[in-house]
Amino acid sequence: EYDKLARQCAVEGKDHVQYLLRLCELELIERERRMVERRIKAAKFPATKSLDSFNFKAIPSLNKVLTMELARCEYADRRENIIALGPSGTGKTHVALGLGLAACQKGLKVRFTTAAALVHELIEAADDRRLQRIQKMMVSQDLLIIDELGFVPLSKTGAELLFEVISQRYERGSIIITSNLPFDEWTEVFGSERLTGAILDRLTHHVHILEMNGDSYRLKQSRKLQD
Repeated sequence: EYDKLARQCAVEGKDHVQYLLRLCELELIERERRMVERRIKAAKFPATKSLDSFNFKAIPSLNKVLTMELARCEYADRRENIIALGPSGTGKTHVALGLGLAACQKGLKVRFTTAAALVHELIEAADDRRLQRIQKMMVSQDLLIIDELGFVPLSKTGAELLFEVISQRYERGSIIITSNLPFDEWTEVFGSERLTGAILDRLTHHVHILEMNGDSYRLKQSRKLQD
């Protein structure tokens, strides 16, 4: 790479100072690329997906302008949350992954998990007396993405531990949550109206709601392949 740049500068008649300047620019670009890769790896995304590959036409209820504006990550600077609501198969996880990738590219620390996996991790940590360390790690992220809230009802202990994480992050760090349930059915997940109310109070105080209603995008794709 260095030899190639040297030859290019020689052809263009660039002096040594200009060559060194180009060299520094390339090094900075490469260093930033490696840092983004490390942040993406640390985020533990199940797959790397961008918003550029999302089919907004398939989910017309989703506000594309708002979604692309959120990709600028200014909401994270303001410690605001995002909640994507809609039935299974409408692309909520894809959008969450796309926003998470954008955050990594903006230099933010991101952690992706499902609600079930996070609760399992917290319960195990409590049993092993590692709970405070795990909670501290979750709170230290600039953006915490909790996918698939509502697919599995939580135990009383699990619901309380999840509430603690959400409460600790309140106005300290952004959360993205995806759920297949409307807010009035979240009590089925947490098992307590009081606890559900407290969680929603913290999540929705500063929030952007992404409505993703429609037919399953995955089901449509499967039918197309079969036709």
